[in-house]
Amino acid sequence: MSKPQSSPKVTLESLPDLLNNDNKVKVAGVDIDGILRGKLMSKDKFLSIARDGLGFCSVIFGWDMHDQTYFRELKISNEGNGYRDILAIPDLSSFRRIPWEGHVPFFLLSFFEPDTRKPVSACSRGLLKTVVDKWEKNGLKAMAGAEYEFHQYKVPVVPSVPTTEANSSSTAKFLVENPVDSLTPITEGMFGYSLTRPLHNQDYYYGIFETCKTFNCGIESWHTESGPGVFEAALEYGEIKQMGDKAALFKYVAKSLGIKFGITPCFMAKPRQGLPGNSGHMHVSIVDNSGKNLFYRGSKDPNPKFPDLAYLSDMGRHFLAGLLDGLPDVMPMFAPTVNSYKRLVENLWAPVTISWGLEHREAAIRLISPPNASAKATRLEVRVGGADANPFLVLAAILALGRRGVEKKMEIKVPPLGKGGLDGSKYHQDVRSAKSLKEANNQFIRKDSVAREVFGDEFVEHFGGTREHEIKLWDEAVTDWEVRRYIETV
Repeated sequence: MSKPQSSPKVTLESLPDLLNNDNKVKVAGVDIDGILRGKLMSKDKFLSIARDGLGFCSVIFGWDMHDQTYFRELKISNEGNGYRDILAIPDLSSFRRIPWEGHVPFFLLSFFEPDTRKPVSACSRGLLKTVVDKWEKNGLKAMAGAEYEFHQYKVPVVPSVPTTEANSSSTAKFLVENPVDSLTPITEGMFGYSLTRPLHNQDYYYGIFETCKTFNCGIESWHTESGPGVFEAALEYGEIKQMGDKAALFKYVAKSLGIKFGITPCFMAKPRQGLPGNSGHMHVSIVDNSGKNLFYRGSKDPNPKFPDLAYLSDMGRHFLAGLLDGLPDVMPMFAPTVNSYKRLVENLWAPVTISWGLEHREAAIRLISPPNASAKATRLEVRVGGADANPFLVLAAILALGRRGVEKKMEIKVPPLGKGGLDGSKYHQDVRSAKSLKEANNQFIRKDSVAREVFGDEFVEHFGGTREHEIKLWDEAVTDWEVRRYIETV
């Protein structure tokens, strides 16, 4: 059985001893889509840049997830500035060893402007840290947990691809010439919480659990979800910056072990029509330096504005109000792709309104508190995001909107979502979530957007520009559905 890697405090002085028996190091940073981009380097090279960082090509913020440069050049990286280098500094506290690659040392990078040493505005890891720092200056700490659902498909046999490369790359090759429905899930049918379905892929199933534990992105609970070949992982609750790292690294583990086992994990929000999508729920609370949960009221409020709020503290209420007020303006951070909005539809276990409710799984924000949970477990579960979202951006958005609500002492204006049925919009006459990335992005980039207020113009212009690129590609695409529907009849 694997054991979690010990986490001694790593310093510049201790690095040589830590890496004494190694000759190489792997490093990676996170791009705007939440994808790890990195390289392998010699130990000597790594030791030489550990203090002051290394130049890293800014193009990782100048192209999309398929390495196509953005149609509209953005400020950070473009042809005009020669796709300049930015400064990448390893975060020594992120040290791990990669269990499936011979325990090679691994560090996460954060990106900075070379001249000012300020975080690059598009560095999502840096954005989350900036928001967290504002809370910590007041002696407060944010805690978080992440849940991911994802589909998994057997890697198809492609005659032109060697069997030694039967991995996600051959899946991509297969889809060039075959419809998506030709992919075979690792198990068939709907069987959530099954004790027997994981046995069909036992080594893979247990391998992910044990590897995550060893790689310090441990899984708290792990089970099948309702859908063909769908698993759900709840990651171990912890400090919010570490949760961002763990969420990104969990996907790295799943994809890496998938390659080993001939399985393609799929974190897109809605892989199949007519089935529930893949969610990326985030649980958040605020604690003081002693660890006391500041969302818990301490005792029941005898006269709350809404009964659901009876055990939620004033801070928790302001935080929730800030989320409800700002969510419509930051939706692309929770739902960043064209496909994201195929998940956010009625009757398929996804929130469609900007809503909240005590223990309500149809609401955008589920309040978890006494009497349904213990006082120390009082928290908000933000259910809007899909598994396709960048976890750093999602967590930064939650924390920034919540802080805005606390600072402005915002009040919750809408009642909790009524219970009954899976179509939330029927039971709640409130703001409907954006129905497309174009609609969401237009609200995100508008001049008086809450996003500009909490994150600044530079980030909004960059991220909004990247979404405009995604929208343009979609607008120009001719889909299989269109051809099948119109090829003969029109």
